Formats: sequence, C-alpha cells, structure tokens
Amino acid sequence: MANRNNAVERHVLAVLVDNEPGVLARVVGLFSGRGYNIETLTVAAVSEDESSSRINIVTTGTPMIIEQIKAQLERLVPIREVHDLTTEGPAVAHEVALVKIQNEGPERREALRIADIFRARVVDTGVDSFIFSLTGASEKVDSFLQLMRNLGHTEIARSGVVAIQRGGKDGKPSLGDKQDDD
Repeated sequence: MANRNNAVERHVLAVLVDNEPGVLARVVGLFSGRGYNIETLTVAAVSEDESSSRINIVTTGTPMIIEQIKAQLERLVPIREVHDLTTEGPAVAHEVALVKIQNEGPERREALRIADIFRARVVDTGVDSFIFSLTGASEKVDSFLQLMRNLGHTEIARSGVVAIQRGGKDGKPSLGDKQDDD
C-alpha cells in the first residue's frame, strides 16, 4: 500500500507578482525545468494601477513536491506572495467554458435541456449549432462536457481555474461572504 506522503494531490496556488515582462516565462520555466506539471494557468492584472498580477496555477504532486514548488516560487523575483489555496482554508475556485455543439433534431433539444440543468447560457445559436457559456467548479464543467460530447460534435474553450480565498485575511468568513454552489 502506498505511503500517504507519496499520494499525488491537486493544489491551487495563487501567486501575486509584479506585473512586468518575463514574469510568466520565469514561473512557467520553473515548472518545466523541474518537470512539474501545470494543469491550468490563468493570469491577469489585479491592482488598480495594473502594477501587480495574480497567477492562479493548478498543479499536482506529492506533498513534498508541492512544498518544493511553493518554496521555489517564493524565491523567484518579482514574486510578492505565494498562497496554497488548497491548504490555507476555504476558497472559491471556478472556471469558464465556452462549448460549441453541432447537432440536429432530438439531440438539439436535449442539449438545451442539459444546459438548463447546468445553468449554462446560450450565447450564440445557429441552424445546426449552439454555443454555451458555463461557469463553476472544474468538476461541474467536466460533467457538462461529458454529456455534450454524447450529443454531437463539440468544440471547447476553457479559461482554467481562477480562485480566491474566502473571508478575511484569517480565512474566516466575514459578513457578506456567500457560498456559491455553481
């Protein structure tokens, strides 16, 4: 039986960086140079003056590997903060998917019915296709995609995971915090 410390885990890391050329290349280079996998990666400016960006990285590894990744990220310049949202308390993680499905007849009606169940929005329609927009946890997006693939030819664009810790600085929920089940 495998030792618990060797179990591969999925972690969401939030990395706050100075928004300057080459930062993303250095972060990705750290992962590729050491053979670490990036499942999803999103990045966007987050400060009002656009001087800092947030990089959300979903990666997998043993607890030891995850600790190595965090330590190596913290040493990169110009990284300001590294947070493991998987271990630091409650967090909200969502992604966006655009799903185009091409089909006809009963499969078309079934696609609309499933989209309604998953709260996906129709953002474009054609004679033989729909484009749906869906937000939520990766597992929700995966389930929706599996059902759509059974109904016709699909084309998919996914944003990757964006995540943020719930509550105040201590991670405890504050007034106005809302748990979103999507």
